[in-house]
Amino acid sequence: MTGVPTRAVPPPDPPTVAVPRPRRRTTLAWRITASCLLAAVAATAAAGVVAARLLENAGRDIGHEVLADQADVLASQFDDGPTPGVRRVADVLRGQGVTVVLIGPGGRLVTADATARTAAELADAAAAAAGRAVSATPMVGGHAYLVESRAARSGGFALVQRVDEATAARPRRVMVPALAVGGAVAVLVGVVGAALIARPLQDAAATARTMRSGRRDTRIPVRGPREVADVATAVNELADALERSETRQRRFLLSVSHELRTPLTAVAGFAESLADGVVSGDDVPAAGRTIQREAHRLHRLVDDLMELARLDADDFRLDPVPTDLAALLTEAGEVWSGRCRAAGVRLRLEIAGPVVVRTDPRRLRQVVDGLAENALRVTPAGAELVFALRAGTGAATVEVRDGGPGLRPEDHAVVFDRGALHERYRDRRPVGAGGIGLALVHGLVTRMGATIASGDAPEGGALFAVHLPA
Repeated sequence: MTGVPTRAVPPPDPPTVAVPRPRRRTTLAWRITASCLLAAVAATAAAGVVAARLLENAGRDIGHEVLADQADVLASQFDDGPTPGVRRVADVLRGQGVTVVLIGPGGRLVTADATARTAAELADAAAAAAGRAVSATPMVGGHAYLVESRAARSGGFALVQRVDEATAARPRRVMVPALAVGGAVAVLVGVVGAALIARPLQDAAATARTMRSGRRDTRIPVRGPREVADVATAVNELADALERSETRQRRFLLSVSHELRTPLTAVAGFAESLADGVVSGDDVPAAGRTIQREAHRLHRLVDDLMELARLDADDFRLDPVPTDLAALLTEAGEVWSGRCRAAGVRLRLEIAGPVVVRTDPRRLRQVVDGLAENALRVTPAGAELVFALRAGTGAATVEVRDGGPGLRPEDHAVVFDRGALHERYRDRRPVGAGGIGLALVHGLVTRMGATIASGDAPEGGALFAVHLPA
């Protein structure tokens, strides 16, 4: 069959996705400088506006006072009629930019200056003919005029003077250089202040970057304002905590690696002997038991490590329900009685009666088992291991006590630290796998919302008390 040749169609291009550009962050120095500048400009502008308004009003008030004094002098001259002195005063006033508007009978305003007449009309200067003095500031053609009107024997007069706009605008012109000076001072203060504040923060950032690279011996000088000094102190404390934590982790890993190496060496050695036929016949069961025991030890160490890792996770699960502590300890005693008999240790229960609290019974049983295993390991044959239950007001206490060597006073401060007692006593008494048993117990108790404390037991050994809220 003849086919029609086809051409492969390339797949369409994937849609272009716009990648947002990272936002550029401004420096602290720039923000402080800009804030100081804005504050200075705003303060100077507000002060300038208020000052200009006050100066403008003050200038008008002074102009009114001067014009009123001149009007009073001219009124005293008018009392004697239009004498040559009146004309001379009018000429002097005209030279000062003051127009004299006469008020005739019936309030008629007489002047050759039309603008002055309009200002006098707006100020109701004709009221002076009735004996009332007039002082006003009307607006004519967008300009302000001062008007002072007085009564005279022939009717009255009004003095009209245009407000000097150049003088009124002088405060506004002064505000511009004031803004410039204020802005320059603000920039200077902002730059200096930002440098003083930012330098300790820059030191803190540099120290943090150094710590990120692995160094833990760098510290920041504590200086500057209190808030900045607090940052430096917090970073230094963080560095100290990281150094201590890494030191503990390093020791812990060395301890765990040592504990892993011992059973692995035994398992590998016996397995190699079985594979090569070195161990055969009646020796095979003993080798198998050794391999089984060391494998169980490895399994327990791995389980403890996994539990410690889960304690730090957010999804660590707890199932609190009403729990009878007496029944839980009785059940634990039945399980541990066999192990105690095998070790020659007497197990004793001190249980007063039913005590019910809300907790996770599985996790609490894990705590009791961990404390019991730690105690049985160091308790010699013939001594006692005690499970005790005590009820108090609003709380209950579960105790695990032993007749072993106990703890020294300085041990109580580090008893729940990973590997602390393991490292201290590994060559002097039996220790657990990796020294993480008590650390695991402490983590479980804390996650359950309870507390645990160590002390000296009446039986001569160590006491561990778990306090559970009722």
